[in-house]
Amino acid sequence: MRIISGEYGGRKLKAVSGENTRPTTDKVKESLFHMIGPYFDGGHALDLYAGSGALGIEAVSRGMDKAYLVDNNILAIKTIEENISITKEPEKFVVWKKNDHQAIERLGQMNESFDLILLDPPYAKQKLESIIKQLIDNQLLNNYAVIVCETDKAVSLELSGDSLRLIKDKVFGKTKVTLYEWVESL
Repeated sequence: MRIISGEYGGRKLKAVSGENTRPTTDKVKESLFHMIGPYFDGGHALDLYAGSGALGIEAVSRGMDKAYLVDNNILAIKTIEENISITKEPEKFVVWKKNDHQAIERLGQMNESFDLILLDPPYAKQKLESIIKQLIDNQLLNNYAVIVCETDKAVSLELSGDSLRLIKDKVFGKTKVTLYEWVESL
């Protein structure tokens, strides 16, 4: 596993030990970032189920100013911290050991908002519709924010609303990547 492109491109990343996480493959990660960027001109990213931190670190490598990397597994947090150290820019990252709901609530209290949301929860525990609703309710989405949902290929998300529009979805083996854009109503 490595950082694909950008400022930190080519640097190797550690995976979380054990079988509780399922890292996004380099192929899927590269395709995902080509679908949404591939590069950014600043902004903030939220990786809500960060695992190794690879997606959030990739986003900063490709131009995001800051990334919040959230996971509720202590082994994941340790791995994220080790992976951030290879960037030599720890000030660009915030690492939290919290569950998804705790993190969203705290970010809402802080009046933080994001341009890129990365959602890759454990496939068996996905509640992405309710998580996206909570992100919206807590006003965490900037206008034109992109929400990336990585799911099992059989999952069909049921999201509605005038402000949330499907951009694209694509299947990679067992994985489906679905992209949404938040466009504030006029």
